Amino acid sequence: MSKENLVKDLEHLRKEIHQVAANNPETYLKLNGLIADLERQITDDSGKDNASLLDRVKNEITHFETAHPRATAILNDILVTLSNIGI
Repeated sequence: MSKENLVKDLEHLRKEIHQVAANNPETYLKLNGLIADLERQITDDSGKDNASLLDRVKNEITHFETAHPRATAILNDILVTLSNIGI
């Protein structure tokens, strides 16, 4: 797993949340913000605030696991990738 995989997973998640947007704009904004933060983390290797970001990803997984199983699966993949690249 690498940063390239993470970028692909984020794009996949972005496509998935566009489907969510029609029914729940608040959820779309929340997930879109998380994606933006994850993308910043990819380019910023300073390691600052990793724990907070990981907690947000875990929180979203818990929140979406029944209503949006595909988004949850992608978030799980992202979490694994973040762990594998040391974030």
